[in-house]
Amino acid sequence: MTDKLSTFFDSGIYRFENSNAVFIDPVRALNRSYTRFRVSPSAYYPRFFDSKPAGEESKVSSNSRKRKRKEKKKKKPHALNEREKIADQRHQEVRPLLLKAHECLMRETDLLEVMSNLRSDFDSSRGCGDSVSPGVPEQSFVELGRVWQAPLYEITLNFDQCEKPNADGGSPIMQYSEQRVLPIFDNLVLNEMGDDVEAEFLNSRYVIPRESSFYMSDLGQIHNLIPADSGCGFNLIVIDPPWENGSACQKSRYPTLPNHYFLSLPIKQLTHTDGALVALWVTNREKLRGFVEKELFPAWGVRYVASFYWLKVKADGLMINDLDLFHHRPYECLLLGQCHGKAMDSKCLSKSKPVQDNQIIISIPGDYSRKPPVGGFKPARCIELFAREMISGWTSWGNEPLHFQELRYFIRD
Repeated sequence: MTDKLSTFFDSGIYRFENSNAVFIDPVRALNRSYTRFRVSPSAYYPRFFDSKPAGEESKVSSNSRKRKRKEKKKKKPHALNEREKIADQRHQEVRPLLLKAHECLMRETDLLEVMSNLRSDFDSSRGCGDSVSPGVPEQSFVELGRVWQAPLYEITLNFDQCEKPNADGGSPIMQYSEQRVLPIFDNLVLNEMGDDVEAEFLNSRYVIPRESSFYMSDLGQIHNLIPADSGCGFNLIVIDPPWENGSACQKSRYPTLPNHYFLSLPIKQLTHTDGALVALWVTNREKLRGFVEKELFPAWGVRYVASFYWLKVKADGLMINDLDLFHHRPYECLLLGQCHGKAMDSKCLSKSKPVQDNQIIISIPGDYSRKPPVGGFKPARCIELFAREMISGWTSWGNEPLHFQELRYFIRD
């Protein structure tokens, strides 16, 4: 085994030599947050692993080619409008970088072999009884948070779980040294322990990573997270807004919000006194990019500094879509900006380490809209807004931060 592969198995990050690209296995990266549980690879990766039989694949390809030929006969060449021209220009600028990064991936035959098995659970002896079961309905926190009983809902955190022998010789009885019952909505729920905590809410169980917290609320309550002292603010703010888009609406995956709603996010007030790096996920729609550059970042007091790109591939290493497919690019963009804190001045800015532009993150996508984890695990105050999962050391805010924390997404270690 090469040193790079050995490092990858430990961290989930594979760095290509002389390249601005890395490959990430989000499962291994997320597992650094847990001590008693592991994220189930089979639950994380529901897509892009199953390959069609050769005959079926060729049949589908043949039908696809016939359909495209018919469409070409019917449709006249589409003339790009001004906004589409700008989007295409952005694409042409980043295209060589993405191709070069993809070539680096395809040359790493050892990594490609490992990628084909990323969906397999690391050790079948651990059992996978808590993995996702088809047909089991998920808890809708969005709907529960809207009902009048929402303030009355409570979550139970179970600390220091242990097994006590049954006096009758039956199955051991699970006991806890401490249980905390807390409001689950509009309240900061904290696990300050060095171990994962198993929690109970209604009829479901959840895993809360060590030294993490979540605040589950709608947009109107986010101001409760603003610290009284900016010295307790955040150094890294990751934001994955539910942008309005046709795909999310058609598939009813999650509720979206109009762009102007995000102008009210208190980014400046959440920023640490020494400043914060703001990382914003955006789609490839040019109208959205223009909104972020001209309205959103200025309203937040954020200065743009760099762009990262997430290139999505399948288990065989091929891109999930053709790179030049106009409305379905196989990549998304992470815009990085700097928000000044109260203690920052021109001297601080000159000393701060610059963020390298045009970095490429390659990974196999997980569930719909689920992003790979970004940011290191160094001592820093980090928060994710519109979060749907939790990370050790982070605060997660949104109306469903426990979405991917349900026990069925994990394996007991």
